[in-house]
Amino acid sequence: MSHSVVVGIDGSAQSAAAAEWAAREAHRNGLALRMVLVAGGEVDALDRDLGGSSELPGPVAEIRDRIRAELPDLAVSCEIIPGNPAHALAAASRRAALLVLGSRGLGGFTGLLVGSVGLRAASRTDCPVVLVRAGSDGGTGTDGPAAAPGPVVVGVEGDRPCDAVLAFAFRHAAGTGARLRVMESRNTFHGPYTTEAPVGAREIGESLAAAEQVRLQDALSRWRDKFPEVRTTAEVCPWSPSRMLVEASRTASLVVLGRRAPQHPMAGPRLGAVAQSVLHHAHGPVAVVPHD
Repeated sequence: MSHSVVVGIDGSAQSAAAAEWAAREAHRNGLALRMVLVAGGEVDALDRDLGGSSELPGPVAEIRDRIRAELPDLAVSCEIIPGNPAHALAAASRRAALLVLGSRGLGGFTGLLVGSVGLRAASRTDCPVVLVRAGSDGGTGTDGPAAAPGPVVVGVEGDRPCDAVLAFAFRHAAGTGARLRVMESRNTFHGPYTTEAPVGAREIGESLAAAEQVRLQDALSRWRDKFPEVRTTAEVCPWSPSRMLVEASRTASLVVLGRRAPQHPMAGPRLGAVAQSVLHHAHGPVAVVPHD
């Protein structure tokens, strides 16, 4: 059973944003927060650099202490582990409910959001991974009066959307009080359409789009029954999946997408093209949920 949220931390502004996001998520779900600092070399070497002290580097300790002060009833631990960052973080999160990492960059199609460690970790973990950039609180900031969070956006495909991805999105929306936008990329306007009926190609395309939306709403009916408190909209968009989700991320508190497990035992972990594009260019936090 998963009892913790793991967050990778190094004292940077990006990891501070990730730690704060992770702390709120852990607190909301009654989980412990496990902060992990990965040392590129041996832990003993890092201890020597710190004068033989077991104390954490100052910026990391400050982040830990700030979280403990803001959420005194949250169980917080912090540890230093050796190894390759992506592999070490994946191993540390093996029994976790969630791994949260900081991301760098500007967002949007002119900037890169996520670094190589985040991409590699997101491609190999057994649990969902959330990537958070500095300056993005996912619409759940705790300073001042609580503002309504932006919507949770989840990208789906096919007549039977993935249960693991939808479950994560619905649970997060229910926990934060956000509305949920379930979005599918499907171009029904590519035509040309011919018919003996006195209607134009555009009207036919709009009718097909409406039918696709009804199909998506039907696929979500059991999830709406399970989470009646979540305000849910089903949207079929003619844009590419990457553009659809990146544009939706402008106002979203979280974008959720899936990562399919390797279909062959010899295949290595990887992210699909859509996931990589969204991780690079999204304007806010992105969750990558592994599924079969």
